[in-house]
Parts: sequence; structure tokens; C-alpha cells
Amino acid sequence: MKKKPIVLVAAGIVIVAVISGYTMLNKTLGNNVDIESVIPAQSQATDTAGNKDVASAEGSTGAAAGAAVTAEQLNGNWTIADTSKVYWSVTTSKETVNFVNPTVTGSWNVDLEDVESMTGEGTVNMVTLDSENAKRDEHVKSKDFLDVEAFPQSTFTAKSFSELPIEWVEGTPVPMELQGTLTVKGIAKDVTFQSEAAYSGGKLMLSGTTTVNFSDFGMSNPHTVVLDTENTLEVRLELVLTK
Repeated sequence: MKKKPIVLVAAGIVIVAVISGYTMLNKTLGNNVDIESVIPAQSQATDTAGNKDVASAEGSTGAAAGAAVTAEQLNGNWTIADTSKVYWSVTTSKETVNFVNPTVTGSWNVDLEDVESMTGEGTVNMVTLDSENAKRDEHVKSKDFLDVEAFPQSTFTAKSFSELPIEWVEGTPVPMELQGTLTVKGIAKDVTFQSEAAYSGGKLMLSGTTTVNFSDFGMSNPHTVVLDTENTLEVRLELVLTK
């Protein structure tokens, strides 16, 4: 008569253990980083992937949305602010996993009357790469992959910008194409960032994505016994710039 309660307790323990194990596995292998866009969507606060728009959080003390922004306001040398981030996203057999670099420096020299003269460059500290999973981050930063001890920085140097309008509208994204060279582990790769730029509250925001392969930089895509990854890697710029 006493066996039934014992069996029920044992079953309960097993169920709790399974749920706890799944939760830990999900935390270990799954995505823990949401991408925060510096340019807000025009119609909603978050996109379909659940990623957040944070341009409004940057604060706006300038003209109201919809006001004209002149070339004089836009032209000049802009410096990447410390709120900027670069994301690296890997698609696994489970889901897309995001890594974030919160340490980004660089500049963008804007000249809307002469787009061909514009320059831009950025440097990312790969040591600060973070997926909110210490063991995974340690593995990715090891000599088998990024080898951050030997190559602590990745860089991007712009070569050309697509044509841009002379006059912008406050808070309204302007589509643009940004071509240049991405260097990771000392290996250079020509890439094109499909991008948007926006001016709001005296700040310039740039959001752009490109896709590269692990093999472009001498790496094999990571995999484990329980998880495969695609060879492609999405790089996403979410930059806030100030004069």
C-alpha cells in the first residue's frame, strides 16, 4: 500500500529533473542575446524576431520627428559612441544564436555633396564578445576559432557609399549600401552592408547587415555532438554616432 506514494514521488522527481535538465540545456545551447536596433521600426516597437528598437532610448532633444534635416547638420566627422554594438549571429540546428560586441570605436566622415569622398572605419574588441554563456564564449574565442589572444581586434574600412539624399527627415531611415573590407583574424574580406541611416536628436544612427562564411576567415563552423551550425555568419552593425 505504501509503494504507490513512493512511486508517485519518484515520478515527480524524474519529471523535475527532466524539466531542469532541459532548461539548463536550453540555456547552454540556445540564444541569450536579443539584438537591439538603433533605428526604430516605423510601425512597431519590436520586430518579428522579437528584437528591440532602442533609438528612442538614446533620447531626442532635437527637432520633432518629420522636421527637415539639412546637409549642414549631417556633414562632418562623426564618432562612434560607446552605446554602439556589433552583433554576430550563427544559425544552429536549434535556433539563431547571437553574440554581441559592446566595445566599438571608429568614425564616419559625411559629405552629402561628394559621396565619393566619404570615409568610415570601425574597430571591434573581440575579447568582449559575449553570448551570455561563458563556456561557449571561451570556446569561440579559443585558438580553434577566433583566437582572440593573437587577434584581439576585428576592423571594417568603408570603400564606398551609395548615393544619399542631400536633405533628410528627422527620425526617418534612409536606405544605403555600404561597401568595404571586413578583417577578422587578420584575414580581409570585401563585404557589402545593406543598411539604413537616420538622424535624430543631434545623433546619427547606422544599422546594417552583411553575411560572411566562417571559411572566409580560415575557420570551420562550430559543431557539437548535439548541435550543428551553418557555415554562414551574419554581421550586424548597430551604431550611434555623435559629432
